[in-house]
Amino acid sequence: MKCWESVQLRRGMRVRGRRTEEQLRDSFDYMLSRILSGAGFLSGSGLDEETMNALDAIVRARPDVTDELVEAARRAFAGQLDGSNAAGWRAERDRVLAEREERSKRSL
Repeated sequence: MKCWESVQLRRGMRVRGRRTEEQLRDSFDYMLSRILSGAGFLSGSGLDEETMNALDAIVRARPDVTDELVEAARRAFAGQLDGSNAAGWRAERDRVLAEREERSKRSL
């Protein structure tokens, strides 16, 4: 069972499609509590790569998890919710594509 599904089933909900902010918050809170208690990741959390990387930093730091690592995970998750993580990813993708296009034009 995927993380998000287990959260929804515990709440008596079963929703398909794009996750709502509340569902994402539930998923993040559930994953963070699992990780802080010593358990690992579950698939299908709906969390983006930046948030998962921040959670992975907590996993790697165990048992010496600092408040700074937890706050970094919360900031990464806030970036997922406000769209800044995706905007950063798109900007980097566009930069790489423009760079490739420029190299391609020079090689002609």
